Amino acid sequence: MTYDNTLKYLVEQYPEDFIRYLLASEATDIQILKTELNQEPIRADSVTFLQTANQILHLEFQTLPASTPPLPLRMLDYWVRLYRQYNCDIEQVVIFLKPTTSETVFVDQFTARNTTHHYRVIRIWEQDPESLLLSPGLLPLATLARTDSPQNLLQQVAVQVSMIEEEATKQSISVCTQLLAGLVFEPELIRQFLRREDMRESAIYQEILEEGLQEGRQRGIEQGIEQGRQSELRLVIRLLTRRLGSINSQLHSRLQELSLAQLEDLGEVLLDFVSEADLTNWLNTIEN
Repeated sequence: MTYDNTLKYLVEQYPEDFIRYLLASEATDIQILKTELNQEPIRADSVTFLQTANQILHLEFQTLPASTPPLPLRMLDYWVRLYRQYNCDIEQVVIFLKPTTSETVFVDQFTARNTTHHYRVIRIWEQDPESLLLSPGLLPLATLARTDSPQNLLQQVAVQVSMIEEEATKQSISVCTQLLAGLVFEPELIRQFLRREDMRESAIYQEILEEGLQEGRQRGIEQGIEQGRQSELRLVIRLLTRRLGSINSQLHSRLQELSLAQLEDLGEVLLDFVSEADLTNWLNTIEN
């Protein structure tokens, strides 16, 4: 649900780490570009400009192999829009996060008549964790890397997180680590090694709802459910704003009327939205 946003945060906060890992180069003259490309608006997961090299690093993170439109076509679409707008070398990398046997995760090109477009694919569960353990911004991804002992790897990542000196950075990386680790580890195991207190302060659906309901038990069941709904509503609006930009007042009012269950359903699909029209269509569907 929120994996894309977590990883976007990591790239925006630690672009040097990703450039070092994916391009094998050092760069300090970088600029984080807007992820909303021109033409009919679509949003890339991450777009970083290496000014001296005149190169763009475009990243897409995929939890599931299937997507609409298909990922190879999306990657071509992204490339064309980026090249039209910036007219420079573009390195595209798709990082698949969750282990799967789907053939889709082995596809690294779009092919049609007279058109072939290539991009890099990284299946993170096949990667050696050692290179990911060296940089704070890559630590959360290390939990998903190749290992014969997942629990030991999670513990190793937790130790590295605990060694981060700056407290705010440590908390942010801890939260991101716990979120991404949730793709392959049970919550109880994650909490053995990483501070649950950090999770309470993060934008995680389950934690926010749990806190709202917990406080509600002290004030009455009905108030608790409403508090959980309001927490869910705030998070959904925050994610929609991050994904689509500002939301018009009419759509905002319609969101206010959604039940907790509907908000949870919306939270599962909103990261596939590329425009307000997608949100409008979804709302029309549940209201009919």
